[in-house]
Amino acid sequence: MSHIQDRAVVVLGGTSGIGAATAKLLAEDGAAVVIAGRRVAEGESLAERLGPRTSFAACDVLVESEVRELMARARDRFGRIDGLVNCAGDAGAAGGVASVDLGAVERTLAVHLGGTLAAMKHVAPIMLEQGSGSIVNVASIGGRAAGWTGVAYAAAKAAVIQATRCAAIELGEQGVRANSVSPGPILTGIFGKGAGLDPAVADRRARELEPLFSAALASWQPLRHVGIPDDVAAACAWLVSEGSCFVNGHDLVVDGGISAGRPVSVSVAERRAMAVVLLGGQETAPAGSGRGAAAAGGDASALPIG
Repeated sequence: MSHIQDRAVVVLGGTSGIGAATAKLLAEDGAAVVIAGRRVAEGESLAERLGPRTSFAACDVLVESEVRELMARARDRFGRIDGLVNCAGDAGAAGGVASVDLGAVERTLAVHLGGTLAAMKHVAPIMLEQGSGSIVNVASIGGRAAGWTGVAYAAAKAAVIQATRCAAIELGEQGVRANSVSPGPILTGIFGKGAGLDPAVADRRARELEPLFSAALASWQPLRHVGIPDDVAAACAWLVSEGSCFVNGHDLVVDGGISAGRPVSVSVAERRAMAVVLLGGQETAPAGSGRGAAAAGGDASALPIG
């Protein structure tokens, strides 16, 4: 039997990208799912495709009363809420530290951190009353390492990771778990939306970026697979399920190994290039020095990095 079957789960930001993929996987594994978001047509269409145990509810995470009503309706419909997945978000404020618009920063924080806190605030009493539940907040490797996103988005996602830890400690004693998931670069419509495309168009054209992703990530990501929403959905679904019942306060990184370190092939190629520059044309080291083989064209990949 599935660890998700017959569980009632709310997926905020479930109309596209990671949220939609998570809702689909949960429904296919037997959960009753409420997809929530602002895009009514997309949400209703997805819910219809996923079957009678999946429904759509319009909800804007910037409006706390709508989040409160969403949780109340889900509880009334199913008698409980076993899981909450917070995927609602946007591309965040553009610009670096020296140019970012502070008003846009406030909105970015309101969407990502405020929306996440609002959802946790209004699902927590329900889960505490039933003595169980799993909260999953979608963050980003941008919240763990600089240089991957804009400063506002990075700060907001770092805050989501820490807020999740706080919730895990606060609620865990009463049987409610909270974890976050930090994806690396994932092929979703968020890039097109950030560039100004209509959301539906951005979602439809996301896969066109795959060649650019492959080229850009070649020096950073050990796994030679461009991340797609399904990769992150699997992590979210596992954290919702009883299969992760002893996992609490954890940030699960789903980035193809980016956070672990650079691909070895890249480092080896760089050291070989250094050898060509530094060792080519030099006299070999004196006999007995132990350096003659490298100077004479031995294994240049053995050169130290620093």
